Amino acid sequence: MQTVLGAGGAIGISLAKSLRSYTNEIRLVSRNPKKVNDTDTLFAADLTSRNAIFEAVKNSQIVYVTVGLPYKLKVWREIWPPLMHNVIDACVENNSKLVFFDNVYMIGGDNVKHITERSPISPVSKKGEIRARLDNMILQNVEKGKLNALIARSADFYGAIGNNSVLIELVYKNLLKNKKAQWFFSAKTKHSFTYTPDAGKATALLGNTPEAFNQIWNLPTDPNSLTGEEWIKLFATEMGKEERFYKYQLLPAWALHALGVFVPFLGELYEMRYQYDRDYFFDSSKFEKYFKSKATSYQEGVRQIVNKHHE
Repeated sequence: MQTVLGAGGAIGISLAKSLRSYTNEIRLVSRNPKKVNDTDTLFAADLTSRNAIFEAVKNSQIVYVTVGLPYKLKVWREIWPPLMHNVIDACVENNSKLVFFDNVYMIGGDNVKHITERSPISPVSKKGEIRARLDNMILQNVEKGKLNALIARSADFYGAIGNNSVLIELVYKNLLKNKKAQWFFSAKTKHSFTYTPDAGKATALLGNTPEAFNQIWNLPTDPNSLTGEEWIKLFATEMGKEERFYKYQLLPAWALHALGVFVPFLGELYEMRYQYDRDYFFDSSKFEKYFKSKATSYQEGVRQIVNKHHE
């Protein structure tokens, strides 16, 4: 049995689709799980409960953590550390392998200019401190020989409408309404994004590759990084917009607080400004070389998003 904890989000759904290539025994766990594949087993659980996690993990060979908590510091502080502690304990008790779908918040400051699996854990934000704590919990248990686990890291992702994505919220949705796209801090700096279908497919592949365990992996991401201006132009072009839509509104840091009233996740992004006020390059060459695979190009990813919305 391969079990997905937090199965309802964009990554959980993409992962479940991809796992079908490896097994018919997939258990989807969330408060209100819905089938992705016909053969999926559904398990409704409140993952803030230790007992619920132990029940959900029972008889699992591999456990994937793709939990997407509300993007609020207070919630992350209260829920993430005990949740991860309970997941690790449940995996140890059941001799289950653990695959943690992670971001790169634990890598801070100028270290974001070139993010590899060897980049130092160096958080400069409160959310980053929490993610560093989660990673260290996993890595310490691996080092002690208690746990078989891997950490699959993603850059900010894009692909699914309705999920907390800067590209979707600030660029695509505004252009859909014939409004100016928005960006913040600097549209002249480069910023990597991971395409959600790539992330799900690669996470499934890692989980089903025994030699991939007890390592950190950056998930496949197009190395041809774009600036904010280039992202806006790419979306506008694929949507068939005139050149006037290449112009955008730049949001200063203080504006995030104001926007947070309407789009709460933007209000929480203020402390993450170091990811946007300088180049942010996510290097997934380790994955691409090992698995001889390439990420979806940004042009193709944006084309697929636009085409899907207009179907």
